Amino acid sequence: MESDECRLPDSKWLRSFRCRVLNWYEKHARVLPWRGTADPYKVWVSEIMLQQTTTAAVEGYYHRFLERFPNVQALAAATDSEVLRYWEGLGYYRRATQLHHAAQVIVTKHDARFPNTFDEVLALPGIGRYTAGAICSIAYHQRRPILEANTLRLHARLLAYPDDPAKSAGNKLLWQMAELVLPTASSKISSAGQFNQALMDLGSMICTPKSLDCANCPVTALCLAAQEGLQHVIPALKTEKNIEERTEAALVIEKRGKYLMMRYPQGVRWAGLWDFPRCELNHETARQDFEKYCDFIKNIKGLTGYHVVLHDKIAEFRHAVTRFKITLKVFAAKISGRKILSEYQTEWVSQQKLSDLALSTTGRKIAEGIIDFGDKHI
Repeated sequence: MESDECRLPDSKWLRSFRCRVLNWYEKHARVLPWRGTADPYKVWVSEIMLQQTTTAAVEGYYHRFLERFPNVQALAAATDSEVLRYWEGLGYYRRATQLHHAAQVIVTKHDARFPNTFDEVLALPGIGRYTAGAICSIAYHQRRPILEANTLRLHARLLAYPDDPAKSAGNKLLWQMAELVLPTASSKISSAGQFNQALMDLGSMICTPKSLDCANCPVTALCLAAQEGLQHVIPALKTEKNIEERTEAALVIEKRGKYLMMRYPQGVRWAGLWDFPRCELNHETARQDFEKYCDFIKNIKGLTGYHVVLHDKIAEFRHAVTRFKITLKVFAAKISGRKILSEYQTEWVSQQKLSDLALSTTGRKIAEGIIDFGDKHI
């Protein structure tokens, strides 16, 4: 099927679709901590956390975050470091920074009241069309469509859209579909917010990326992809990113019971977070005798202002960041000489204070393992 053959459904199809979806949702709706609230602040926090993050991963963070920042005033009044500390481990830390900035905008420009119009919500830092639609439909019961990973996949299959839905033509069509399927004011069968959540659940639980369950799908009879046997190849697969392997080293540097930490500046990975001094190892510096290959030592000196002398390797981790698969080697080290000007903010931090800093995920692993490393290493 050519993409221009895709047509939006008629009113008969829409009536049947809405009824089937809502009947299924009444029996199978997920129980989630942010469901059942119309508080726009809580809806907003949950939606930002759920961006590019699984529901299971978000649940614990959601409770903890709201306990510390129960309303927009509390979030706006917090420091950047504290917000990042409560976000630590969720990844994509720019979301937390923008959430904090948006809270300050709401306090200063909207008298601490969450805006209730789509355009005002959309204008807040870190909020795009999907998030604005989710907030307005769930919190304010406005008829606003949403299109995220689950509903994009669902609508693409319903229409048997064969091309890449992320491209302009597909994106436009699927947004039209997302709006069209919403209940109208005259239907009186559901709010748009409830229906949007039903569609997200259907995509998450039934119309999944791979192990989809067409046999138990309430709308299989209405799905063009299922009718044509194309549900396993729609949506069209995105071009996979080229994954790059890289090796980095982090240093545990102790002096008088305190550890040297550096803070990432704006514009780099993990902006605003603290970490043990680390940078990439190239092929030369990856050799065993680091002292003879000084690039790494020079880079660390530039970042922290200290010349360092490496000792034993005390740990090694594997982790992924965006398109990189990183092997992180952790070494004990000592400083040599006085501090000079450095690229990054640095601070000597006690072991007790490490728990208060917002650290990168691997930085937290190193901090938690410091006791296990033992004094013989550091």
